[in-house]
Amino acid sequence: MASAHEIKCINKSDRINPHERIAAIGCVNADGSTWKLTREQAVAGIERGEWTFFVKVQNQIANVVVAVSRFGNKYLKTVADGEHPNNLLSLYECRY
Repeated sequence: MASAHEIKCINKSDRINPHERIAAIGCVNADGSTWKLTREQAVAGIERGEWTFFVKVQNQIANVVVAVSRFGNKYLKTVADGEHPNNLLSLYECRY
């Protein structure tokens, strides 16, 4: 069974396309320790069924899924929640 983790921060790449701008995601464990995965590691973990990810915006949870760009690149995005289309891109930059 996949373990669920809240994404607290991201690191962006220099790419212009917003669908391919997330380079890494950061999470916090229950004990307060932090960890970070590259986009590629997160995508692979989701596809293997090892992890699920979500973001919380104003107490609303948006699940993160793997999508494929028109160029065939895999990226992370939140499931459309009707209010916050850029949940991931609006997170703070990871400092760890």
